[in-house]
Formats: sequence, structure tokens, C-alpha cells
Amino acid sequence: MTSPNGWDWRTGEGLLALNDPKEWDAAFDRGERSLGTAAIGLAFNCTLEEASPRIVRAMGLADVAQRGFAFTAAGTAARLNGALTPELYAALRTAGPGRRSIAVNAIADTLTFVPFRRLPAWLKCWSVVSTVGNKLDAWRLSSCYTVIDAWKAVRGR
Repeated sequence: MTSPNGWDWRTGEGLLALNDPKEWDAAFDRGERSLGTAAIGLAFNCTLEEASPRIVRAMGLADVAQRGFAFTAAGTAARLNGALTPELYAALRTAGPGRRSIAVNAIADTLTFVPFRRLPAWLKCWSVVSTVGNKLDAWRLSSCYTVIDAWKAVRGR
């Protein structure tokens, strides 16, 4: 259904310009598609307080692609505002911060754009754990490459 503002809920066209939280609520009540895409539009065009509850609701959508867009909206909100609401932090925590989580990019954006001192304790811990893990992986790979290069040098003689 195309709205007078040019938003097409069926195809998602124009929804990145969505700036009316009440329109999003009405579309949610109607069971429209592209609600995750529209949540990104809300993150761009509305205050964090207006967009946050809708982004959290979109994170629970049945359609995996639209749910993924909702997590993109959370990352976008972190980029634009330098903060997230407690509800968004709770939704990210529920989704989990691991590498295979649907929230991995949203959490990475949050860690990048929200000052460390403003993060909740669980996300501070995850930041430290992931940084240490990444450093250990880098050292392991570096030592593996060194051994491989040494082996090639010995074999080449």
C-alpha cells in the first residue's frame, strides 16, 4: 500500500525517509512488510526516544531480513546519537554479542560510536573480551605465518 507521502510498504520504496512514528505504528498494526526498513528511516529522521521503541519491536519481527534491518537501525541510532536507550541495549544483549549473532554489526557500531564510559557494564565487558580475543587471534596468525615462512625458506634451500 502506497501512502500519500510516497512510502510503499509492499516494496519498501521511500521508507528510509519515514519520519512519522505514528505511521510506523499503524503499519505495524496492519501487519505491513518492510517494517525493519522503515525502522532505519525512523533512526535517521526521528529522535532516539521516538525511534527506540519501534526499533525494539522491529527486532522481534518474524521476517529475518526485516529483523536484520531493525538491528541495522539500532546501529544507525548509535552512530547518529552517540548513545542508545536502555531498551535498545537490552534488545542487543538478548540477541547476543557473538560473531554469529544477528546483532553483531549493531553491537560493533555501538562500540565504535558510543563512548566507553556511557556503555552498560555487560557491553564494556564484551568490548574488553572481544578486544583481547582479537589480539590473541592476531598474534596466533602472525606466529603461524612466521612458521610457514621459515618452513618455506628451509625447504627452498
